[in-house]
Amino acid sequence: MSKKILLLAVTVALIIASCNKPEGEGGQATIQGKIWVENYNTLGSISSPPYFLKGEFAGADEDVYIIYGDDISYGNKVKSGPDGIFEFKYLRKGDYKVYVKSKDTTRASYFYGSGIKTVDVSVNIANKKETVDAGTLTIYK
Repeated sequence: MSKKILLLAVTVALIIASCNKPEGEGGQATIQGKIWVENYNTLGSISSPPYFLKGEFAGADEDVYIIYGDDISYGNKVKSGPDGIFEFKYLRKGDYKVYVKSKDTTRASYFYGSGIKTVDVSVNIANKKETVDAGTLTIYK
C-alpha cells in the first residue's frame, strides 16, 4: 500500500512541476511589433550636428531577436516583413526582451566597438492566449 502512495505522490509532484513552465516557445501567446528606420547621412550623428535625415521608412527584412526570461542570449530570431511588422508566436506566459540592431548614432561605440547598438523593449505576457504589442522600435541606418 505504501508503494502506491509513494507513486501517487511522485506523480502529483511531476504534474505540478510540469505546469510551471518557463518563458519560451510552447504556448499560445504572441508578441507583435514594428521596425521603423531613420536613415541619416554619414557626416554627423543625431547627438552632434551637422546631421541630415535622408529618409524614414518601414524596416523591411530586419533581424528581430527575442530573449526568453532571464536567458543571456536570444532564443529565437525572425525577419520583419515588407511593412516592418514582426511576430513571435507560440509563447508562454512570462517576461521577454525583444531587440533589433541599430547604427549607434551617438558614435560612442565607434571608439571602443562596432558602431552598432541594440534597441530593445521588455514585454510581459500575462495571459496564455494574449497578443502583446511591443510597439515600434526605431533604428538608425
